[in-house]
Amino acid sequence: MQLNTSCLSANDTGIATAPSMPLSLARQPFLTSNKRCVKQTFTSIHLKFCEEIMNQQTSAKLFARAKELIPGGVNSPVRAFKSVGRDPIFINKAAGSKIEDADGNTYIDYVGSWGPMILGHCHPKVVEAIKAAADSGASYGAPTEKETILAEMVCDAYPNIEMVRMVSSGTEATMSAIRLARGYTGRDKILKFDGCYHGHADSLLVKAGSGLATFGVPTSPGVPADFAKHTLTATYNDLEEVKAMVAANKGEIAGIILEPIAGNMGCVAPKKGFLEGLRQLCDAEGIVLIIDEVMTGFRVAYGGAQERFGVRGDLVCLGKIIGGGLPVGAFGGKREIMKALSPDGGVYQAGTLSGNPLAMSAGIATLKLLKEEGFYDKIEEKSAYLEKGLRAAAESAGVATSLQRVGGMFCTYFQPEEVFCFADVKAETPQIFARFFQSMLEEGINLAPSQYEAGFMSAAHSTEDLDATIAAAEKSFKAL
Repeated sequence: MQLNTSCLSANDTGIATAPSMPLSLARQPFLTSNKRCVKQTFTSIHLKFCEEIMNQQTSAKLFARAKELIPGGVNSPVRAFKSVGRDPIFINKAAGSKIEDADGNTYIDYVGSWGPMILGHCHPKVVEAIKAAADSGASYGAPTEKETILAEMVCDAYPNIEMVRMVSSGTEATMSAIRLARGYTGRDKILKFDGCYHGHADSLLVKAGSGLATFGVPTSPGVPADFAKHTLTATYNDLEEVKAMVAANKGEIAGIILEPIAGNMGCVAPKKGFLEGLRQLCDAEGIVLIIDEVMTGFRVAYGGAQERFGVRGDLVCLGKIIGGGLPVGAFGGKREIMKALSPDGGVYQAGTLSGNPLAMSAGIATLKLLKEEGFYDKIEEKSAYLEKGLRAAAESAGVATSLQRVGGMFCTYFQPEEVFCFADVKAETPQIFARFFQSMLEEGINLAPSQYEAGFMSAAHSTEDLDATIAAAEKSFKAL
């Protein structure tokens, strides 16, 4: 741990402001809550030094308290930081590209609440929309116009979504889409891809055995083997394996579900012809193609990965960005399939808080901003700038990496070869990533605490943020 190399000024909201972000942002407290910094004489590079190093004592105390009441101290396992060998930081607030922890340390954030914060944290127009909705009531358990407005915006962005049902999470969206595919086709089996995460529904917590037609094996206690046998798992980007598996289960597979960009094993793009081949196979075999765009939807393009790659699913799952940071999910697709859903059809799905007016309002405000001219061009430009800088930093340090990026999603693998599937990812050395993660956190850069997760660019990240991140990476690579 090093001494603070700078301090931020603060406005009357307590959010740090500065035209440029120095390297060690982790040692930059929000001055409204932390008075440790002592200004010293400016040097030629305009550094200020603080009396104390960054500490996370409050986070440590909060984590110990949480573990007494919450399993593992967290409400989603990856937040526990176990894979990076340290305790998590607890967050108090955020704004723009920055988050502040319970000890007053600030970080440039590339987690973005695991993807939703494409506008940056606490965007004023989104906050205004949420506040206005809350003034009229938090939930009614009854239809509102806002649900229809957001549905119209989703259908406009995705030509293959003719009808859409709002839910409260990505897991609900994928779980419901699979049930709908089974009900529509009258078949039981689904096929997923090793390394693609689709939420924690029982049928999706499954990993296949070695044979092409081998029944699935549950990868979590509590998932019955008798239930898991209906889930087949193939290798991502291996179309021939999928064809063989479909042939071995002729007429039995209801749906194929996949992430069009596998963001839960870092950032793995589909090989040329892979999505196209799946589309052709599903058409030929009467299989429902379910494209899980919970992460990529409105992220890599306004119309998501399907717009970017030109391949459309029969059903589409959405979440994250469409809620503007509030809990939300959605699934939609062909009218013929969606009409099989209750109350029009017999496939049941329901949710007390589905279509919540606060989440709908946040989603509407967010999508309006995403439609502004040049929005995705700017995200692409920033992401390319960061990619170039990180590549150069790794090369300068002599560290073998494969940096993979699609739009505003990216991941650095600590291996020289490009990653195409989960078997490639598992060649990673977790200890190397853990050291890199900890070093970056100490330098004020918040990355996902797992080598299997993507990083996310936001509209709020400035050139100064990116330069600070590259400088921190150069230092962290050299420390490996």
